[in-house]
Parts: sequence; C-alpha cells; structure tokens
Amino acid sequence: MADFDQELDASGLNCPLPILRAKKTLTGMESGKVLRIVATDPGSVKDFEAFSKQTGNELLESGEEGGKFTFLIKKS
Repeated sequence: MADFDQELDASGLNCPLPILRAKKTLTGMESGKVLRIVATDPGSVKDFEAFSKQTGNELLESGEEGGKFTFLIKKS
C-alpha cells in the first residue's frame, strides 16, 4: 500500500455518498496529496474509476480485502 496523506472511511455508505465525501475531502486538500478511501459498496469500484476520469484526479490504486474496497486518489 502506497503512502497517503489523509484517510476517508466511507464504510456502510451507499452510492453516491462515498464519491460525494471524497469530492468534499479532496477539495480541502493540496494538489499532489493522496487520499485513501475505504468503502463497502461494491459499486464504488466503478464509481471511483469514473470519478477520477471526470475530475482529473489520479486513481493510483484500488483493491478489495474482506469486503472492504480501498482506493488511493491523488489530487490533481
């Protein structure tokens, strides 16, 4: 797992809440910083791929472990 600057726990939240929370958190972060998101909604995998394309923030990594999905997004 790569280094990250801030973590957002979106466990138990359904689409589109993980994305909305991530968007809000990223807004308050400096460019180049990395946000780690933990989500339990399987739909979040597609959501975060689309989100990074739409916003230009880079999806560095995504994975799944024990029903939890993790994403590393680098703020552009």
